[in-house]
Amino acid sequence: MDAPDSRITEVLQDAVTRGALPGAVALAVNLDGIVFKAAAAIPADTIFWLASMTKAIVSVASMQLVEQGRLTLDAPIGAILPALAAPLVLEGFDAAGTPRLRPARTAMTLRHLLTHTAGYGYHFWNQDLGRYLNQAGLPPIPTSWDEAARTPLLFDPGTRWTYGINTDIVGLAVQAASGQTLEAYLRAHVLEPLGMHDTGFRLTPAQRARLGRMHRRDAAGLLRPMDWSVGEGQGFTGGGGGLCGTASDYGRFLRMLLNGGALDGVRLLRADTVADMGRNHIGDLQVHTLVTAVPRLANDANLFPGMEQKWGLGFLLNTAPGPNGRSAGSMAWAGLANCYYWLDPARGVAGCLMTQLLPFADATVMQVFGGVERAAYAAGP
Repeated sequence: MDAPDSRITEVLQDAVTRGALPGAVALAVNLDGIVFKAAAAIPADTIFWLASMTKAIVSVASMQLVEQGRLTLDAPIGAILPALAAPLVLEGFDAAGTPRLRPARTAMTLRHLLTHTAGYGYHFWNQDLGRYLNQAGLPPIPTSWDEAARTPLLFDPGTRWTYGINTDIVGLAVQAASGQTLEAYLRAHVLEPLGMHDTGFRLTPAQRARLGRMHRRDAAGLLRPMDWSVGEGQGFTGGGGGLCGTASDYGRFLRMLLNGGALDGVRLLRADTVADMGRNHIGDLQVHTLVTAVPRLANDANLFPGMEQKWGLGFLLNTAPGPNGRSAGSMAWAGLANCYYWLDPARGVAGCLMTQLLPFADATVMQVFGGVERAAYAAGP
């Protein structure tokens, strides 16, 4: 274990020394435990804003409720979230700049939401959506039922794939089905059972003292510290990106999935449910490159350029072997502040790289993440 620890520490430290990273923690796990954990410039127990790494945790919560029959994958989501029973689709703008809206032709389902085929987008990857939200006085992520009902889809549910606020809506469905706030549900049914004591929507003063500082890379490539408010509670939604946590906590979550839904004698999901989450659920639809509309927040993003990619129930799926050792059919995703994870059930290995840096899809961070992945496979079973 010492060898990969040392090797990854050198990789992280080199990136920090070159001014390419403000600090990072890397972790790899297998079924038995931690393969390596390394940190540079920041402590290994640093708490990070997980951003969209929250989505996998909320997707697991929703599938617990599917197993219990309290949610269903293919029923109209409007049956449990009436405010979203009649969404509108944004078709663009007329010559005068007035948005063109029409009723959705298909009903939105939980499966659509988990696979990002419901029609919801993110303003920083869709100019038309950003333009509409600005005109309508709506925030990027709804903060009330009224705002949720007025947030448009970009296409009819089930007809395309695009990345967006879908898992925020999944979180609302978890609340409606469970009768608990998302924060309370996750604490009781995912986080505490897994011993993820440093993961949550709201940070204690002691945890806040361990929160990593957000940075941005400017046009010259220099790292600039910036203020970024996180860890202050769930808010109206939170399911798409509200959690903060440590690399070690996320490693426990990944180990649970590697082990078919159980960890240390505690079962969160059936093994067949976990396997189903890792299958293609978008059919012939394609995951496409996300083209930035707000460069200060995100670069163009494609984790496997040139490869056909699919989406499972909460996860990106690579259809061919990855360049750094990942098996075809592995599960993965990331968080806006350049946090990344992968989960390879075929090889029994998973890992993550945590940093706090904008904009997303930073080329240097992704190169370092590739090194982390290679080291995890090189360490062997």
